Amino acid sequence: HLAMTVPLIALQMTACLYSTGAIFEENAERDNEIFQLAISDLSLNDDILQSEKITHSVKLIEPNNPFQAVQEACELMNQGILALVTSTGCAAASALQSLTDAMHIPHLFIQRNGDGAPRTVCQLNPSPDGESYTLAARPPVRISDVLLTVVSELYWQKFIVFYESDYDIRGLQTFMDQASRLGLDVSLQRVDRNVSRVFTDLFNMMRTEELNRYRDTLRRAVLLMSPRGAQVFIHQAVETNLASKDSHWVYANEEVSDADIMELIYSSLGRMTIIRQIFPLWRDTSVRCMRNNHRISSLLCDPQEGYLQSLEVSNLYLYDSVLMLANAFYRKLEDRKWHSMASLNCMRKSTKPWNGGWSMLDTIQKGRISGLTGMMDFRAEGSNSHVQFEILGTSYSETFGKDVKRLASWDSIRGLNGSLKENRIESGMQGVTLKIVTLLEEPFVMAAENILGQPNRYKGFSVDVLDALAKILGFKYDIYQVSDGKYGSAHPNGSWNGMIGELIGKRADLAISAITITPERESVVDFSKRYLDYSVGILMRKSEEKLNIFSLLAPFDLAVWACIAAAIPVVGIMIFLLRRIQAVRCQNNTGGHPAPSVSTSLQSAIWIVYGAFVQQGSDSILGSVALRIVMGSWWLFTLIVCSSYTANLAAYLTVSRMDNAVRSFQDLSKQVDLVYGTVRESAVYEYFRAKGTNPLEQDNTFAELWKVINRNNGLENSVSNPLDGIKKAKRGSYAFLWDMAVVEYAALTDDDCTLTIAGNSISTRGYGMALQHGSPYRDLFSQKILELQEKGDLDILKQKWWPKKGRCDLQSHADAQPEGRALHLHSFAGVFCILAAGLLLALLVAALETWWNSNPCRRKQPKEVTTDNSSAQCPGPGLLTQNRAMVATTGPPAPPRPWSRPRPPGPPVLPRDATATLYFMDPAGADTSPDLVELQYTQL
Repeated sequence: HLAMTVPLIALQMTACLYSTGAIFEENAERDNEIFQLAISDLSLNDDILQSEKITHSVKLIEPNNPFQAVQEACELMNQGILALVTSTGCAAASALQSLTDAMHIPHLFIQRNGDGAPRTVCQLNPSPDGESYTLAARPPVRISDVLLTVVSELYWQKFIVFYESDYDIRGLQTFMDQASRLGLDVSLQRVDRNVSRVFTDLFNMMRTEELNRYRDTLRRAVLLMSPRGAQVFIHQAVETNLASKDSHWVYANEEVSDADIMELIYSSLGRMTIIRQIFPLWRDTSVRCMRNNHRISSLLCDPQEGYLQSLEVSNLYLYDSVLMLANAFYRKLEDRKWHSMASLNCMRKSTKPWNGGWSMLDTIQKGRISGLTGMMDFRAEGSNSHVQFEILGTSYSETFGKDVKRLASWDSIRGLNGSLKENRIESGMQGVTLKIVTLLEEPFVMAAENILGQPNRYKGFSVDVLDALAKILGFKYDIYQVSDGKYGSAHPNGSWNGMIGELIGKRADLAISAITITPERESVVDFSKRYLDYSVGILMRKSEEKLNIFSLLAPFDLAVWACIAAAIPVVGIMIFLLRRIQAVRCQNNTGGHPAPSVSTSLQSAIWIVYGAFVQQGSDSILGSVALRIVMGSWWLFTLIVCSSYTANLAAYLTVSRMDNAVRSFQDLSKQVDLVYGTVRESAVYEYFRAKGTNPLEQDNTFAELWKVINRNNGLENSVSNPLDGIKKAKRGSYAFLWDMAVVEYAALTDDDCTLTIAGNSISTRGYGMALQHGSPYRDLFSQKILELQEKGDLDILKQKWWPKKGRCDLQSHADAQPEGRALHLHSFAGVFCILAAGLLLALLVAALETWWNSNPCRRKQPKEVTTDNSSAQCPGPGLLTQNRAMVATTGPPAPPRPWSRPRPPGPPVLPRDATATLYFMDPAGADTSPDLVELQYTQL
């Protein structure tokens, strides 16, 4: 036990200050760097520890020294620690497990394998009281499980396993037992460090017949070695002609870099399969460095930095262990269940264990984080069970050389996902019948009219593309609908539903419909090249323009119009009073006679006010200063009112002629009239979830959209299938967010043409055909799809289902929204109605005046009228022109009137209130002076 390596980390906390201690091997430089980086990231972020701070101290110990590791752990316990994190070999881990179990200190254990050889299972001691305080941060070794799955998939019945001298053969015990139960013939052979000596001994010890049988055995081999040891071994096998072009070797190691893989591939002959551990790849750069609202250094989260490739797997689990403890500390403080850390002296027999250890261990076990290694929790018997492997395959061809691609993946939940069978398809698929799963989605896949007794028939854009590929490649297919009616999304336990689940379960070879290519789906299935671009669109009902013939009255509120209407007579009455006062004052100044040209009636005053309001001027004479002040104030009032009306009318007409105010996601998030949603558990739903919950998103548009979409967990505004969303949008007051191709088809084929679309047309993804992971048909389908695109056949098929001018012309509706669109007649109908009403009123008044004045006898008659020849109460209009008139006056004499020219002497001028009596005489006996006649006629 004293010969094992021991690095360890201890974290301690006093009050609100987290003090962490770390112990590393002297040759474990990366452990020290990653630990310092983890502490630095936690110190720079306030999301986890908030106001608490972290301090740390690092100690270095000699490698392979478990006794020194225990001493350092006891010293840290004496100072007061909250948890212990160790990165060590199995022997030191066993010793530290006994210590932490006795002291009740939570212990996070990370197994190391610094020599590069594959890991083996650590056999830890069972706890005496059944309460184990050791948690395996790095998942248990699963290489044996993956190997057994791979050889079963390849149908190997006989093979040999080569392992290095540093490899613990006890790690293969489970694998050998399971292989024996399956009836497999497995041989084991140890490889010394001097690999060349191994092959030399083979040639010296074996005869030619035995060597040929051994060479046949080498055609199927498994290598459990370090990357460097495997390279040397393969090179020696090729040099000694023990490896052939038809050989197939499997190399298994959790830690192997891309550079090592390329070295192994180019050193080998024939086919080679490589198994290695992988971690979730965050393709979205905006969320790549965020884990549980905690920002990780770009050195660790961005593969382009290059630093991440140089790290060991144990380094990544070390970072996540520190993050897990920090989250546990915060939850303890948040729950107000913190236990103060007492100083422990593990050298004294009377030392009692920490009374808060079990509570802290329980808090850590209930936690879950998403870190550099993916999901981490300790709910599976005190160990982190989340682990994933990828299986890379190579094939040898004299024509094309070596090709490397990812064949399948394996994880602890779903097992193998993909196919390892080597199927070589050159140019055709004659005689192949594919099992195809689909989902009805207009216009991609739709049910056609079926003949009674015949299989279901389908039509649509995706079916047309499939038929074109079947005609070129020569395959046949059987198509069926998915039972749950879903495209495919991941469950919390790692399983998938919908069409993706059918492919993973190998119940279907191909999936077609409006299925989009996403990073999550590409991790479990393969996709062909995109055959149609994809974007998210907004489907909504066209806004119906309301016909309001009095829309020109809309710029002002009804109360404003009422006040304006009341102001006109009020100002008119005031002007009337002021002018009457002015007339009386002028009459007093001129001897009781005002100027005749100035009208002082109320009717004329209101007419002057109205004329000024409509800016038509007035012929009034403003004599007094008070009148001028009133009219000046009124003119200023009318100027402001008219200007405000003109500006507000222009704005109102501009807004009213916009058919839809929503043209983008930004417009949708800002308005409150329309509710919106999408299909629950769909790719669009996950798209808005990722964008809306991304803390690095600068624009809060998607955050606002996600709040509405996910209201009541999506049950309030989102729908269960696209058809319900289209129907809901057609009813109005709802915007349906879905694939642009689907909503565009729905708007083009709408019976009433009441739907319209909006949204961003920029394509970031596309629609593809989904296949099983590692399907041999993927490359062939992608090649033929590219050929169809190049020849323009896909564009022809697209025009068939998305015509530019279909039943409903969406393009004309879009063109009807320019800024300078002409106003319709109904916008000015109110003005014409007002004009017509004024004309009708004028005609009515004119008719009444004509009727009233039709009988002259209704006018006021003079008191006495006599003539020589005849007398009449109603003299004719030509009487004055036929007779000379003599005027007799009664009453007081009138003052002299001003005349424009001198007048001859004659009868006195009549005053305004004088009573006149006309005497009509014979023209022969009357005075025939023209001036006298003119004077008499004017005074009359």
